[in-house]
Amino acid sequence: MPNIEHHYNQRTGWLRAAVLGANDGIVSTSSLVMGFAFAHTDHTTILLAGLAGLISGAISMAAGEYVSVSSQADTERADLEREKYALENNYDEEHEELEQIYIKRGIDKELANKVATQLMAHDALGAHARDEIGISSVNTARPVQAAITSAAAFSVGSFLPVLLVIITPIDILAQVIAICSLLFLSLLGAISAKAGGAKPLNAILRVTLWGTAAMIITALVGHVFGVMIL
Repeated sequence: MPNIEHHYNQRTGWLRAAVLGANDGIVSTSSLVMGFAFAHTDHTTILLAGLAGLISGAISMAAGEYVSVSSQADTERADLEREKYALENNYDEEHEELEQIYIKRGIDKELANKVATQLMAHDALGAHARDEIGISSVNTARPVQAAITSAAAFSVGSFLPVLLVIITPIDILAQVIAICSLLFLSLLGAISAKAGGAKPLNAILRVTLWGTAAMIITALVGHVFGVMIL
């Protein structure tokens, strides 16, 4: 029995939104909390800042993903409408166009002609959408799915540093947030790599590097403004 290969491309839509949301939730909220902690504010203020970051960030991520992916969906629909019109009015030219696509991929002319004929007889628009435009059921834009996934992932990622604020004494809060956030980011990198079938090390390094940079910068800003105000 032949080995069946498992591919992960069908996961790219929700996986991208989930990783982006969770990463942004951890990094932005941890950085926000770090900034307030280094500004020498009280525990309640830091907690309120974290909660505000969680709520506003989740809404922003959902809206941003929905608008962004909706724009992609609008473009896809417009391309499909143009292709549908071309098929209705220039069927032979569209057949030749599809045939040439297959020839360029290495299929001989006779077979390419047969393939184009059979695919267009079965689903002309689907064949052109997939092989000419690059739109398929795997990578088609799904605005609602992207918005929900991104907002949920952001909320989960953002809740982790907020929870740390709740349970950690203020005198060691900054250190705990920094260490735990990097651990959260490393875990996120490993999980996203596993879900996408990629090597975990590169994913872990990417998220921890940028997370570290963000927390250092906001901590410095918070310290400077804290000193200036005080």
